[in-house]
Amino acid sequence: MKLNGRRESSNVDDRRGKASGIAGIGGLGIGGIIIYLLFTWISGGDMSQAVQSVAEQQMSNVTTQSNNGREFTAEEQELAKFSSQILAGTEDVWTEVFRGMGKEYVPPKMVLYTGSVNTGCGNGQASMGPFYCSADQCLYIDLSFFTSMKKQLGADGDFAYAYVIAHEVGHHVEYLLGILDKAHAQMRKLSKAESNKVSVRTELLADFYAGVWAYHDNKRFQSLEDGDIEEAINCAHVIGDNYLQEKAQGYSMPESFTHGTSAQRMKWLKLGLTTGDMSKGRTFEVSEKDL
Repeated sequence: MKLNGRRESSNVDDRRGKASGIAGIGGLGIGGIIIYLLFTWISGGDMSQAVQSVAEQQMSNVTTQSNNGREFTAEEQELAKFSSQILAGTEDVWTEVFRGMGKEYVPPKMVLYTGSVNTGCGNGQASMGPFYCSADQCLYIDLSFFTSMKKQLGADGDFAYAYVIAHEVGHHVEYLLGILDKAHAQMRKLSKAESNKVSVRTELLADFYAGVWAYHDNKRFQSLEDGDIEEAINCAHVIGDNYLQEKAQGYSMPESFTHGTSAQRMKWLKLGLTTGDMSKGRTFEVSEKDL
């Protein structure tokens, strides 16, 4: 991506290196299923139990020690700056898109942290990946996730990283439009399998919104370069529920899917990328076979 000269967001709370006690949050993190399932697979754990755990969005408590005063590498600082610039890009785009809908866009805050963090949704930890908390309208990112994404899944590149951030901002857009609260209320009334289906539609819509952001960001700033779109599409492919489960255990369990298949994630991301049209984000309207 071409980001030279682009502004950084002022809505960043840098808590890296600060101790945050225990952790145990679930969330709508695009990366949670990646890190936890791969860790379980590598360590020889029970994958069916792991999938259930991710679906329930629960982790055992983990204590962390303070890293106050530690110095950050040049790579870490560059990732922090990059994340801030991407957040700024989402602010510019969504402010304009919401204005076009006759609405006001209230930007989320991005919290950078190390290890674990206190949030409005409880305590969060890095192993669950980036996540959005509607209770405090913040998205939380431990920047080491991007290294894990590269090494464990081969999903690399600045636009792939931007897609991760834009996806979490997509959940904030869902929140502002009233979609997220409605989905959560519906999920609480359903069985686990049916609740998972609602979760999938929520995640695919966030993928679509990430694509919408990229479309308008490129139109406004000419930010995309050769290979960028391929980076994001590859990222969407390797974080599909079926891809991760089949890689981990040789088969997939559709009833446990919470984020969508590789094909579905690529489809909705590409739809947003190619159209930039909010009216086409109909993940809650189409049939299951058309997702």
